[in-house]
Amino acid sequence: MRIGPYQLENNLIVAPMAGITDRPFRQLCRRLGAGLAVSEMLSSNPKVWKTDKSQNRMDHSGESGIRSVQIAGADPELMAQAAQFNVANGAQIIDINMGCPAKKVNKKLAGSALLQYPELVDEIVTAVVAAVNVPVSLKIRTGWDTDNRNGVEIARIAERRGIASLAVHGRTRACMYKGEAEYATIREIKRSVSIPVVANGDITSPEKAKQVLEYTGADAIMIGRAAQGRPWIFREIDHYLQTGEHLPEPEIAEVRAILMEHLVNLHQFYGEPMGARIARKHVSWYLQAHDQEGQFRRVFNALETPEAQIEALEDYFETLG
Repeated sequence: MRIGPYQLENNLIVAPMAGITDRPFRQLCRRLGAGLAVSEMLSSNPKVWKTDKSQNRMDHSGESGIRSVQIAGADPELMAQAAQFNVANGAQIIDINMGCPAKKVNKKLAGSALLQYPELVDEIVTAVVAAVNVPVSLKIRTGWDTDNRNGVEIARIAERRGIASLAVHGRTRACMYKGEAEYATIREIKRSVSIPVVANGDITSPEKAKQVLEYTGADAIMIGRAAQGRPWIFREIDHYLQTGEHLPEPEIAEVRAILMEHLVNLHQFYGEPMGARIARKHVSWYLQAHDQEGQFRRVFNALETPEAQIEALEDYFETLG
């Protein structure tokens, strides 16, 4: 899998997820087998670039691998400026968000709302590609709703205007994350364009990854929610695609080590009190399989400091061990 001049180590990509794919999570997924991790989306509105949230999202210091930064917005000129700003800040790939289904994004006509307006898609893509000298990728859904699956039309615009790689989530905006992803539109898109196509949506196991790649003909797969609390899914899929064999589930000792590493990195990255707050959702995901009643997670979510969180987890894993 190549994006412009960049050769990925494999064809597994971490989906950009707002509030999740921060630097600690990207680095962890990369270490555990992802070929590329795309950063959480940044607004194209320059008025918010100085906020703490945006500053954290822009932080790629010391990050290994290819730096891919996602931008979101609806104004071609602002999107072009945002692309230039992020390239100056170290981005090696610019990714355009036309896939986010969130209401607060869509009401600004950004994210997947843009799929309703192919002419505006054309203007934005043209402006961003012309503004920077790095590859530009695009993330879309299959359309606005099931009556308007125009993914093929959008893909052709993307190819025509110089997009280097196209990721497609197998749902419409109206579907949000409900029901099952459909891959027929992704297959149709792959057959309609010659640029690399990345399949996304409901890829939760090595078998599903292989099945989706074979069915769609996609060049790579993108994994989002399935990596939450399970970042080792990338090495599991990579191993299965290469050998046809399953890696064993990680031992509880390794889960503990990965979780503690992630926790400490979140505390260091965000500082207090934000690091402890953000850690709660990640810990909840990691422990879903072990703390099925949610008893420990309720206790953990009341803890306010990094020290208390680390101590509680150490004690919890002692009881599991």
